[in-house]
Amino acid sequence: MPLNGLWMERLKANLNLVRDYGSLLSGSVGRLVLSLAYFVSIANGLSVGDFGLFATASATGIVLSRIAGLGFVSPLYRVATVRPQLIGTYTVGFLLALVVSLPLVAVAAGGFYLVFFAGEMPLPAFVAIIVAEVLCWRLLEVVCIVNNGMGRFFAGAVIVIVGSAVRAAAAVGFVTLGDGSLTAWAFTYLAANAIAFLVVAIIYYPRRRLRFRPALYLARWRDSVSVAGAEIIFYLQSELDKLLVLSFGGAETAGIYAILMRLIDLTALPVRSFNTMVVQKLMRSPQWLESWRVRWGIEAGVALVSVAGLTFLGGFLHYFPRALGDNVADVAPLVLLALFVPAFRNLVEYQSELLYARGKTAMRALILAIVGMMKAGLLMVLLRAMPDQNSWILGLNGLFLTLWIVSASASYTALDWQPGRRWRMRAEAAPARAAPQPGE
Repeated sequence: MPLNGLWMERLKANLNLVRDYGSLLSGSVGRLVLSLAYFVSIANGLSVGDFGLFATASATGIVLSRIAGLGFVSPLYRVATVRPQLIGTYTVGFLLALVVSLPLVAVAAGGFYLVFFAGEMPLPAFVAIIVAEVLCWRLLEVVCIVNNGMGRFFAGAVIVIVGSAVRAAAAVGFVTLGDGSLTAWAFTYLAANAIAFLVVAIIYYPRRRLRFRPALYLARWRDSVSVAGAEIIFYLQSELDKLLVLSFGGAETAGIYAILMRLIDLTALPVRSFNTMVVQKLMRSPQWLESWRVRWGIEAGVALVSVAGLTFLGGFLHYFPRALGDNVADVAPLVLLALFVPAFRNLVEYQSELLYARGKTAMRALILAIVGMMKAGLLMVLLRAMPDQNSWILGLNGLFLTLWIVSASASYTALDWQPGRRWRMRAEAAPARAAPQPGE
């Protein structure tokens, strides 16, 4: 190919990449604005204690939603990326896996309620929140995942915006017309999530002929279950802190912590859009991240964006503490104390996505389990050793720094590890022996 033609091909590929990321980012920006409206409404429409209970129950629902479907969303996403003609077949597989998994979800939800929520919040409110997360919002995410897999990033952005808009409208309506009770909000939340899912599923899910192919599903079950395990572990370690704060500090402390972490979550939305692009890039070009210069460059960029986002938010709340409502104003002085938490937190999530993209799902689950256990242990130490609120929130920076070091060391070692390397080295040292074939 002539040099000019090569440059044109590269330019076109880069422009397409920028366009796709712009589409994803537009969804994140739209979701950021709507999520902020939703958060401000609920954080101030409920008492701080009730908001803590809602946020913790919602976090529990997010963890349980990863049991739903037994990880079969992963094969569905891979098929949407490389063989979209099979989406209908794998949709049937996902729906079957969803039905099979629901009893497991119910048992796990009952256990969580008895251990963490019994006596703290009404059972109907807890059930409504769990159903909203597991059967409504998670299925909306599946619609978005399939569209992103097919390269329909603009549609994926619209799906996210529609879902967030419906929830934000429900929150504003609740604050305006509701009675302020946690149970009333829980059922309002369920209705909003159900409406959002039905709208996007009808409009945006690809029209494909549904086919039942059990042989294909059985061939993917190991990958699916390992992905489900990794996802459960990831979200458990990600959300376990809310459960621990509720157990050790009570609903009021959990509410303050939930507000703080929600503000940190808002800064992660652009990074998650970037993660989506990285996963697809690695699926198509596995050698892309071999250079340490590229690796550390991306990590530095993720960290910089994360810290800049919280710096802006914390600075804004410093000068306008009541801009997001009276309840958020109580937390405003604490935001900048956790300045580096979003950087290390987002990087752990990014590294987990790298392992998923390379198909190292079992190792991903193991690393996330280690990170989760360390996080739980260190958080309990912080809560016990530093009862002063400012001190343990400041200590979160060191906690997440430790988790990043462990995650980065293990993740990049796993990415570079090739099981056949030792055998290939022996073969090169002894030319008379036949070199092993890939995969041996």
